[in-house]
Amino acid sequence: MKIAVFSARPYDRRSLDEANQQRGSGPAFEFQYYDATLDVHTATLAQDCDAVCVFVNDRLDAAVLQALHAMGVRAVLLRCAGFNNVDLASAEGLGFFVARVPAYSPEAVAEHTLALIMTLNRQTHRAYNRVREGNFMLEGLLGRTLHGKTAGIVGTGKIGLATARILHGMGCTVLGHDPYPSPDFAGLGECVPLQELLARSDIVSLHCPLTADTRHLINDDSLALMKRGAMLVNTSRGGLVDTDGVIRALKSRQLGHLAIDVYEQESALFFQDRSGQIIDDDVFQRLMTFPNVLVTGHQGFFTAEALQEIAETTLGNLAHFAAGTDCPNKVAKA
Repeated sequence: MKIAVFSARPYDRRSLDEANQQRGSGPAFEFQYYDATLDVHTATLAQDCDAVCVFVNDRLDAAVLQALHAMGVRAVLLRCAGFNNVDLASAEGLGFFVARVPAYSPEAVAEHTLALIMTLNRQTHRAYNRVREGNFMLEGLLGRTLHGKTAGIVGTGKIGLATARILHGMGCTVLGHDPYPSPDFAGLGECVPLQELLARSDIVSLHCPLTADTRHLINDDSLALMKRGAMLVNTSRGGLVDTDGVIRALKSRQLGHLAIDVYEQESALFFQDRSGQIIDDDVFQRLMTFPNVLVTGHQGFFTAEALQEIAETTLGNLAHFAAGTDCPNKVAKA
């Protein structure tokens, strides 16, 4: 069975190859790796393949799925939890097997969330640069003690719970909001309506999926409800945040700090070395001018343990497809 792996970076190749080598009996899997993201122009790379293996910025709309189907591809393996980049109605209509990795080391993303909060709050990124230049002045590096502050967790799934545990352990009052709250959250904090969470929280951290209901969940109206000077953190999906609205809130000083590991238009930027190029995304460039904004390039998941789990689960999903057995991670149209 041949699988075309799109958006394949060296670490993807290593983790998938290692997981493939460690497999026991079963069908043989042959991976063909491509740096290119999957779209209507690159779909032909999957010629003669049985499945495609894709990541967050690969596009699987109706046109791409039809092209893949015409070439004999019958399965889509997502190396991620989110599936908003897949037209599930078209996939179902064409008979595609679609499976994801619903959870992989949620602590990895939660720990990165904490790293962003701590870095931005205590200005350690700026302090590092100062000290390297021989500047030991503290003016401009003033932070706030997190102990006793209120942290709002939007989305109390596995990653949200892991983040809540960390912040609760640091002495924060933790608030949570989720249409389907996890019972495990009860021992960590209080579930409240979103409007109350925004109004009470010193830090708001997003950990929810991107759906039609959550797109631009953070916008001019929700930002106006937040405490003046609060911090917003997004390690979930870029589309949860209206970036233009955030820029307006930063300019008016309504929003005190912003830390993001995801960006709505990240597919044109992230997972590539753009250091020698002109970045023509004016919104992103404006965002980068603020000293109280911290951006990382979608690395929240990026730990050795998470990569191993992603590879093993992906191969498990693939084995279910090959054997024609029920897959617990299969994604279907709601």
